[in-house]
Amino acid sequence: MKSESTAGADLPPSVRQRTDRDPGDCARVLTEVHEHDGYPVNWPDDPGTWLTPPSLIASWVAQLDGRIVGHVGLSWSSAGDAAPGLWSAHAGVSRDATAVVNRLFVAPSARGHGIGALLMARAVAEARHHGLHPVLDVVASDTAASALYERLGWQLLATVEQQWSPEQKVTVRCYAAAVT
Repeated sequence: MKSESTAGADLPPSVRQRTDRDPGDCARVLTEVHEHDGYPVNWPDDPGTWLTPPSLIASWVAQLDGRIVGHVGLSWSSAGDAAPGLWSAHAGVSRDATAVVNRLFVAPSARGHGIGALLMARAVAEARHHGLHPVLDVVASDTAASALYERLGWQLLATVEQQWSPEQKVTVRCYAAAVT
């Protein structure tokens, strides 16, 4: 019989819809990611609220060995998002035909298990289920995230500067999922 500490240790990573019980664990993982990678660039006053923007369509968590180790959200586009406008111009469709993949992170200790790809696949599937084309933007200095998106076949639309506040201008890379 396995002890509690090793129960589930051989389970592959899984993704499920985020529930109301998950924000604390998600905030814990987000803290680890911020300390390790500097994501998000601007630490939110309330990580739980940051993980649930008003435009949220749905969100998911990844689990490994019975614990939450990752997160992704899918949102309607909002005025500050560059990628939806770029895809709209590229594909000749309305901005409303896009969904933004956001709030993606994986605990540093859980990397190398394909968790980021699993979370991305779930968000893309949900966007397509709604008849929307998935897009995203990422801070240009986050080369690991850009490498993941490019490995997954996402198309770089442009690199643009965004004004996040009167004092903060940030360079972001805007991507769109491959057309299927």
